[in-house]
Amino acid sequence: MSTKGKYKTKQQEELLGYLETVPGAHITVNDVCAHFKSKGASIGQTTVYRHLERLVEEGLVNKYIIDGNSPACFEYINKNEEKCGEVCFHCKCEKCGKLIHMHCEEFLAIQEHLWGHHRFTLDPMRTVFYGLCEECGSHQE
Repeated sequence: MSTKGKYKTKQQEELLGYLETVPGAHITVNDVCAHFKSKGASIGQTTVYRHLERLVEEGLVNKYIIDGNSPACFEYINKNEEKCGEVCFHCKCEKCGKLIHMHCEEFLAIQEHLWGHHRFTLDPMRTVFYGLCEECGSHQE
């Protein structure tokens, strides 16, 4: 690992502190900037993105690129909870854009079926199901 990944700045420590308060949440660079702006601290988007990418390289944050129309999402990984490498899928609401991150063992059967019957390996970190979230779906009735 390069020494670049080990170098910690005050901004990176503050960013990590913020991420630890939102475990499991999908956040964007804009979300992070808005959080710090609300606290009276100004951190540029480029700086936030650079720090998030470094945290991804260090294995402390997962990065998700859902589609070409949405910004990248980042998720803090609490290494003490051993969730790294777990099967995870995403559902994206086509109406409001909400992204639901699922750790669901039911999808293991789908992965096994795809490999066993079709010789296809599914990448769960990039698999997205599109539809309507509960809130948007209840408004359509």
